[in-house]
Order: sequence, then C-alpha cells, then structure tokens
Amino acid sequence: MKESLLRRAVALHYDEMKDKAPKVVAKGSGLTAEKIIEEAKKAGVPIQEDPTLVELMRHLELDDHIPEELYEIVAEIFSFIYTLDEKMKKRE
Repeated sequence: MKESLLRRAVALHYDEMKDKAPKVVAKGSGLTAEKIIEEAKKAGVPIQEDPTLVELMRHLELDDHIPEELYEIVAEIFSFIYTLDEKMKKRE
C-alpha cells in the first residue's frame, strides 16, 4: 500500500496547569493509526478528522508541544470539542 493512502493519526493532550501548549501523546499510520482511533473511541475521546492538520503534525515526536503556527487551529478544535462535550453532559 502506498504511504500516502495509509490512514494517519495524531493524539494530543493539553493540561492547562502543566503544559504551555498541547503535546503529542500518540501518533502513527496504518494499523497503529487505526488502534489509536479505536482506543480513543472506546475511551470516549472526541475525534476530529483533519488530514491536513495530521500531515502538519505527523513529523512531531512524542511529548513534543505543537508549534506556535498551529496554536490557533488546534485551539479552535479544542473549543469545538469542549462545546460538544458540554452539550452532551447537559443531555445526560
């Protein structure tokens, strides 16, 4: 299979009390990406599919903080996920 056709995943974590920016906690392609996505779904972690963003982040190493150039887009995604999470809590 061509590398460009492989599914890729990057998982981020952000603790505003400890981290200056979100950091990479998992990444991979192919079967590893599928496992990351599967585990995220099992844990109820929201998933945002954005191939362009994953492509920009896939060169980062584990525990690397995202670069400043990505702060705005990642903040928008985190904000969207937070809003969805709050709406889901209200429904329960």
